Amino acid sequence: MKKGAYTLLITPFKEDYSLDEEALRTIVRMQVESDITGIAPLGVTGENPLLSDGEVKRVIEIIVEEAKGKKDILPDLCLMGTPESLMRAQMYADLGADYVVAFTPYFIMPSPEGLMKYYEQLAEASPIPIVLHSSKGRTGVELTPAMTAQLAKHPNIVATKDGKKELDHLAKLIYLTKNDDFLVFTGKDTTAFPTVAFGGAGSFTVAGNVIPDVMGKMMNYALEGKLDEANKMHLQYYRLFEACRFETNPMAAKRALELMGKINATLRPPMTELSDAKTQELKTILTENGLI
Repeated sequence: MKKGAYTLLITPFKEDYSLDEEALRTIVRMQVESDITGIAPLGVTGENPLLSDGEVKRVIEIIVEEAKGKKDILPDLCLMGTPESLMRAQMYADLGADYVVAFTPYFIMPSPEGLMKYYEQLAEASPIPIVLHSSKGRTGVELTPAMTAQLAKHPNIVATKDGKKELDHLAKLIYLTKNDDFLVFTGKDTTAFPTVAFGGAGSFTVAGNVIPDVMGKMMNYALEGKLDEANKMHLQYYRLFEACRFETNPMAAKRALELMGKINATLRPPMTELSDAKTQELKTILTENGLI
């Protein structure tokens, strides 16, 4: 798996809440034309749990049509059950995805043993490599650094996308897996540059929806050892990194793209629109960075 920046792609909807296929093609083309490393759709940012199975399939079909061979494609499962996850991983592979990202099963609160078995069974059966995805705030369970290090030894588990902001947690992951063929990515834009600076592989980025070229270049600079250049970009866009997670993700990312004239900001209920106050703050930040 390549190091770099992978955009956690939003899923655009029409005002009647149906999938907006043309808008999806527009934002995928933005990614293809940028320095981003890959496209990671159908996670939390992509509102995966609010999509039907048919819509999930269609999203992948469109992304593959637009980006296959140009950017790596890494859709998330966002499922609770092992049988369902195995079937969807096979579907992703059949449609042309390069990797599958596997969120820790949510709501059912599996034990550590259950989590380990879930990933081991998925890795054994999946025809494409697995990227672990841990975010306790979303699922109620967590892959600890020790658990991640154990899973890292499986030949079909190639990386982790970790949602914790704490740098000591990310540093522990990097340290424990340093001798394995395994990459550690942060799932937060605010920790993207620091993570790479101490040995991480890059980021899965919400801001990549809005500034894919910036995120791609910043990660590439950091990975090439051009830390001053990367840090300059990190500081310049830090407020935007924070803004992209205003209220509940992906409210702000969608509103930013709407303000930029790319899509409309429709979210499926029970998601709601970004508040007026936060929208004004976001608009100010976009204006300051020359994006609108």
